[in-house]
Amino acid sequence: MPPLRTALLQSSGVLGHPAENLKRLDEAAARAAQGGAGLLVTSEMFLTGYALDLQDIPALAEPADGPSAVAIGEIARRHGVAVLYGYPERAGEAVYNSAQLIGPDGTALANYRKTHLFGCFEQDAFTPGDTPVVQADLNGLRVGVMICYDVEFPENVRAHALAGTDLLLVPTAQMHPFQFVAEQLVPVRAFENQMYVAYVNRTGPEGEFEFVGLSCLASPDGVTRTRAGRGEELVLGDVDPELLRVSRETNPYLRDRRPGLYASLV
Repeated sequence: MPPLRTALLQSSGVLGHPAENLKRLDEAAARAAQGGAGLLVTSEMFLTGYALDLQDIPALAEPADGPSAVAIGEIARRHGVAVLYGYPERAGEAVYNSAQLIGPDGTALANYRKTHLFGCFEQDAFTPGDTPVVQADLNGLRVGVMICYDVEFPENVRAHALAGTDLLLVPTAQMHPFQFVAEQLVPVRAFENQMYVAYVNRTGPEGEFEFVGLSCLASPDGVTRTRAGRGEELVLGDVDPELLRVSRETNPYLRDRRPGLYASLV
């Protein structure tokens, strides 16, 4: 099985303008396809921007099968690239901080709602999701999804490891002064759980936040395979099933677990 080239779109887009962000996504998908990528991953809340006024979020929120999802399906199909994008999702009266994976044929493959909301802004704006492990199959890989703060909870990522996730997609809005998460924590999560982790951040100032960039693709051997800088950037990295197989054979973490000792933790 050949590697899955994965494109990380480190961008904050245009705050409050989904139509403009769809244009940017279309351009990025074209560049990703030209670079041989089969998957494009965007940042948290890429569709609308992150630092929105609370009163604007319900109006910008869309259902998982809404007009932007249809447009992104067309982008994915036109360029032959799967797309993972962050957006505010409306479901009845609730609004979720969500990420949806669209296949290269334009079909919706998975929709995830952020389970751990960070800070007062998110807790005031969104309803927390209650499904920790959301997965889909893509190019022979089991792909999982979570969002930003979720990856900082080791139990969350371990649940994905136990469910067989090969590649964990993590759109994020990581801000100053927490850049150590991108630099140190994410590669450790990949190593201790024997998976690839694609961590894709926003960048620059937005409202009261300063996003730090540093998007990365970390592999199960703990190596950062590609790393963005601090600005707008599209970077490419390969998710190699053979490296994943060899690493899992070599690393005993998951085999040597003793779950009976950990019951009190949950």
